[in-house]
Amino acid sequence: VYPLLWKQAQSFPLFPALGEMESHMFECVNQAAVHEELEDETRRLCDIRPFLPVLKLVTRNCGRAERLLDSKIGVLIGKGLHELDAINDQEVKDFRSKMFRMSEERMQRVQMMTWMEWLQACFSPQLETSGGATITDGVAERPADLKVIIHFDQSQVRVLHPVTPYIRLCIQVKEPPHLTLVHTSTVKAMFDKEISAIGQVQTCVWDVSSLFKIVLVSGSKVNAEETAKVQVRAGLFHGTELLCKPAVSSESSGRSDHTWKDSTLEFDIAVCDLPRMTRLCFAIYAVMDKVKKQKSTKNTHLNKYQTIPWVNTMVFDYKGQLKTGDIILHCWSSFPDELEEMLNPIGTIQTNPYTENATALHIHFPEYSSHPIIFPPFDKVRQHDDLMNTETLKEIMERDPLSQLCENEKDLIWTLRYDCRENFPQSLPKLLLSVKWSKHEDMAQLQALLQIWPKLSPRDALELLDFNYPDQYVREYAVGCLSDMSDEELSQYLLQLVQVLRYEPYYDCALTHFLLQRAQGNRKIGHFLFWHLRSEIHMPAVSVQFALILEAYCRGSIPHIEVLKKQVEALSKLKSVNELIKLGTIKNARSKTKEAMLTKEAMMTCLRQSGYSETLSDLHSPLNPNILLSVLICFYVEKCRYMDSKMKPLWIVYNNKLLGGDTRGIIFKNGDDLRQDMLTLQILRLMDLLWKEANLDLRIVPYGCLATGDRAGLIEVVSSADTIANIQLTSSNVAAAAAFNKDALLNWLKERNSGDALERAIEEFTLSCAGYCVATYVLGIGDRHSDNIMVRSTGQLFHIDFGHILGNFKSKFGIKRERVPFILTHDFIHVIQQGKTGYTEKFGSFRQYCEEAYLILRKNGTLFITLFALMLTAGLPELTSVKDIQYLKDSLALGKTDDEALKQFRQKFDEALRESWTTKVNWMAHNVAKDNRS
Repeated sequence: VYPLLWKQAQSFPLFPALGEMESHMFECVNQAAVHEELEDETRRLCDIRPFLPVLKLVTRNCGRAERLLDSKIGVLIGKGLHELDAINDQEVKDFRSKMFRMSEERMQRVQMMTWMEWLQACFSPQLETSGGATITDGVAERPADLKVIIHFDQSQVRVLHPVTPYIRLCIQVKEPPHLTLVHTSTVKAMFDKEISAIGQVQTCVWDVSSLFKIVLVSGSKVNAEETAKVQVRAGLFHGTELLCKPAVSSESSGRSDHTWKDSTLEFDIAVCDLPRMTRLCFAIYAVMDKVKKQKSTKNTHLNKYQTIPWVNTMVFDYKGQLKTGDIILHCWSSFPDELEEMLNPIGTIQTNPYTENATALHIHFPEYSSHPIIFPPFDKVRQHDDLMNTETLKEIMERDPLSQLCENEKDLIWTLRYDCRENFPQSLPKLLLSVKWSKHEDMAQLQALLQIWPKLSPRDALELLDFNYPDQYVREYAVGCLSDMSDEELSQYLLQLVQVLRYEPYYDCALTHFLLQRAQGNRKIGHFLFWHLRSEIHMPAVSVQFALILEAYCRGSIPHIEVLKKQVEALSKLKSVNELIKLGTIKNARSKTKEAMLTKEAMMTCLRQSGYSETLSDLHSPLNPNILLSVLICFYVEKCRYMDSKMKPLWIVYNNKLLGGDTRGIIFKNGDDLRQDMLTLQILRLMDLLWKEANLDLRIVPYGCLATGDRAGLIEVVSSADTIANIQLTSSNVAAAAAFNKDALLNWLKERNSGDALERAIEEFTLSCAGYCVATYVLGIGDRHSDNIMVRSTGQLFHIDFGHILGNFKSKFGIKRERVPFILTHDFIHVIQQGKTGYTEKFGSFRQYCEEAYLILRKNGTLFITLFALMLTAGLPELTSVKDIQYLKDSLALGKTDDEALKQFRQKFDEALRESWTTKVNWMAHNVAKDNRS
């Protein structure tokens, strides 16, 4: 293209001014609205996918390396850096400047690393005792042939000796190129604009005794009825605690634009008593003259209001300075159920970026001093000695996190705070809920106490990152406790740690630094941090925050960019294939046979194109970056296919060179939100870990699941497995009778196992069935039809598809379709007892497994409640309020003794057996419907 362009340009008058051809390059606007520079002249336009068929010729300059890096990062994170450049927010500029410097320093350290240091820093190999290592007194002995095998792009193989004992590392990496870090004066000027307060006269907020107030200037685009009376309600919150009575404006009439008489809203709290993390929350509503009778009593306190746009902002800015001056807040229109005082303190503090149609609230923060008012640094705090009352305290501290504390109990806890530190250090969350955050003296004493508080275990410290604990020092303390986590443990809780970034009011915070540090030190953590952030970057409330963190990660992990970029491109290709299939099924909807044939043919033709096969091959799996998906098997019709459900998921099969030619399957979904499945599988993985820590292995199969974008993601295919429905249908000629054939499952296992292998398979089935009975009961997993339960040929039973959790069971015509606490049918019992009738010793062992597993989970009830609470603002359909989490408290019988809880579980177990016939009826209906569809 370049030579042809240059030849044609010679006929134009200003051609000599162009200079050399090599000093120019093409630029386009891609599908992500990012200006992408086309450095690689061999790339195809079908891979670049320009938004418009227009290429712009631009001049290469001395900052080419930086521009290319910026372009790559913009494409990778799905948000152009020019959008971040355009944000006129000093906090954003300061954060980017700081992250730029830290990333540059990290990459300079990477350049100085030896090969071994680089491998250990990026890949952090795990201990592996199989394949040659022996165990002596719990310690693995190093086999004689231990070595590290590294596969390079150039097909070179290097064997490194010696290596760390007990470790066998087999990875595919790209040899890191020598990195040239250009730091031009232009870039430095962009990132290093910082305002220093050194030498500036300041006022301590604790010296300001005036009552806090704000001024309502105006409201626009309120979209109220002409005759409606519009009011503004404002409240000050610390976490979910209302610090004082909300302030309410006077009424204003009009449809769109509003001003209010007596526009100053004064709050019954002094400026000096405002906590550092105070949120100012607004709701704009129109009072209805007549309220229609509602059939449902739900939200009756909201029914008399026409609209409730809401918006939140911090009282102190990210530097700890009390805000002053005018600010325009663009409101959010959607709000959760049961808003306290019609305010939404748990909502984002970001204003709505879609300003064109959003209600706008113009407010003014008055000045209380001629100097900036600053929240005091830690060295201003002090502490006191206190009394003790251990017995009463012990009873309070043993309650679960959902238990409410009365005012007398809060006062007692605060009075005995040093006793809490000495005897109940894990009770810190309850102490924090007892602090009167509206009194700066109490707040100062708490901050001093934190400095001498014993370090909590990482699992206990997770609760402190909940929205109820917004104090900066508390969150820094919690992050300090998390630093003791191993990489494996951090990976276990990474999903929640990304979600609680939503609770951080400022971009530059301890949690952000912690996650970036650990992600840049371990490639696998970095991989999942990237995808957890990128999968939600389309959400306006977190778009800027997550983009800033992604940019910081990429700048500090430049060698990882190309690996991630290939995954992003591969997912884009899969989305195109899926959309092609959906289009084909719509066009050929009249003829199902014709539709299947033509659409499958179109899919295979698409996958065989070089642009697709190259992008989709030799790919590090987003589900597990340790797995290289080598060769796409798309030349065999029976291998790759699309599934016959509404969203037409793709079933893609790979041949793996590094796994001796074994195949691996992944399912790509486009149109389904996988985040609830991802959460459920994470909890199942945690349950498996807790059981194994107690020496109980229940053979759980927590297969991989990863949300990668807006209602898109991947699911791991479990090999050699089939659904209960298929097993039953293949054993019977009549679909209606298949569900009642109790021998079908046992016969299926017998066909695939014989002798000792059958004994092992039945034991695997028994253990896994016990694990999933307990897990599905505790988590309240619903929609358990026979296509949502699978069995592997080795005997492991496992559940899939977790669209209904926490007791949200499906119903039809107002009647619950699922009447059992968990699935335990007689054909399951038939397998467990190896076909014998009556309850045998095998069944007794199975029941014992269930009870033991249940009691282990009860001991960790607080952890489960914490993990679900940290996901409350993720926007999952069945996890929107604390009331949803109440199901866990009930199923785990928290607040009861072990004996009482076990009695409750045994009743549920007997109920599952007694009512199992209802499950068989549901399965029969499902099998008949499935048979009719086929």
